[in-house]
Formats: sequence, structure tokens, C-alpha cells
Amino acid sequence: MFHFEQIEGDRASRYEHLLKQVGHLVEGERDMVANLANTASLLYLSLEQVNWAGYYLNHGDELVLGPFMGKPACIRIPFGKGVCGTAASERRTQLVRDVLKFPGHIACDAATRSEIVVPMFKDDYLVAVLDIDSPIEARFDEEDQQYLERFAQIVTDSIDWSPILKG
Repeated sequence: MFHFEQIEGDRASRYEHLLKQVGHLVEGERDMVANLANTASLLYLSLEQVNWAGYYLNHGDELVLGPFMGKPACIRIPFGKGVCGTAASERRTQLVRDVLKFPGHIACDAATRSEIVVPMFKDDYLVAVLDIDSPIEARFDEEDQQYLERFAQIVTDSIDWSPILKG
């Protein structure tokens, strides 16, 4: 049985604990919705100063809203549009310190000031993106990126992506 707990300490220690927690949370479960929902909740409750954490799933030439925690969000995002669509089309993490300066930013929540989006791949196929927003400018940095990319890989490896891969 999984037990959620937050720990004190420096950011690296908290992230290492988060990586252990996500491994335990998804252990033995392969369902896409269950693992995405639980891991979105884990991130939302574990990270400080975030107002949205969740996933967008690849549906051909657009991303479609998946499990998340936070205010209601944009449902469909074309590849190449906004931070999520840019991460999908460029196939690399987008670390945006000030979303107001990001060309074509899609404002689902006007309070968001910074964002990080990590693309997720199964066998080199983009299956989803992990999206985390913050109301704090410059909330995310390269250390966050390093740990969140590892987090996303653990989640990716835990899931049976056949519904996305067949679609």
C-alpha cells in the first residue's frame, strides 16, 4: 500500500524522495489512466508553488487533456502551439521562466507565470507531455528539469501505452 509523505530538506533530497514515491506508487500497475491520475496528484501535492500538474496525450496532430490536478484546462492543443505543443513538436523539454514572454503561450489559467513541459516517449513515439504550471515567475530551473525528466521516464515506463500507440 502506497503512503504519501512530504519530507523536509534541500530540493535535491525532496526530489529523490519524490522519485522513490512515484516508483512505489506505480509499482505493479500498468493502467494508463490510473498511473497518470495518481502521478499528477503526487506532483501537485509534492511540489511547492504549483497551480497545475498533469498530462496531455498525443492524439495524432494534437495533444488532448489527460489526468491532471488544478483548475479546468484547455482540452486540445495543436502541435507547435503554446508551451505544450512546442514541447511535442520539438521533442524536447520546454523550461519557460516567464510565460508572458513565450510566443504563442496559451493561457488556460491567467495566474500562471512559469511552466515546464516534459515530452514522454515510448519506443521513440511521443505518447504524452507532462505539464506543470506555477503562479511564480522563474519557479522552474535546470534542477527541476533534470528531476522531472526522470519522473516522467518512470511514469512512461510504468504504463501500457497501447491505446495511444494504436490510435
